[in-house]
Amino acid sequence: MALHRLVRDCPPLDQNSLYCNLLQCSHFQNSSIAAFSNGELLGSVTGYCIPGRADTLFVWQVAVHPSARGRGLARTMLNNLLIRMAPQGIRYIETSITPGNEASLRLFTGFATEQHAAMVRSVLFEQLLHFEGAHETEYLFRIGPFAAANGSDTQN
Repeated sequence: MALHRLVRDCPPLDQNSLYCNLLQCSHFQNSSIAAFSNGELLGSVTGYCIPGRADTLFVWQVAVHPSARGRGLARTMLNNLLIRMAPQGIRYIETSITPGNEASLRLFTGFATEQHAAMVRSVLFEQLLHFEGAHETEYLFRIGPFAAANGSDTQN
């Protein structure tokens, strides 16, 4: 319920069903991260490894409660998740962002810069073709490669 409430409080994120949030917390717990303070959920990054591409983590949603914004929590969670996933061979992070989500655009652009990683943008789901005009185009952002867990250079 805490994740469901957090996403609800973080527009413009798409709200998922409570059942979907429960699956995220159980099935994808190893590829997600949460930040708590005094027992309250302040932030989360939910993601999963893309089937057939074990080197890629897809970040589904990044949510930071309005009271915790402006302190670098989202970037810290992304950094910690990447560190945790690197030994499993994660070399890329992908996410989708709509043009109107300026906070996510800043977060992932800054993250790529901080990681000295390339970022490539392409259309993932088009507004008219996939959403019949009811949702903005979702652009895929692919960031990486990141250094392997053994510390090799990112320029492979």
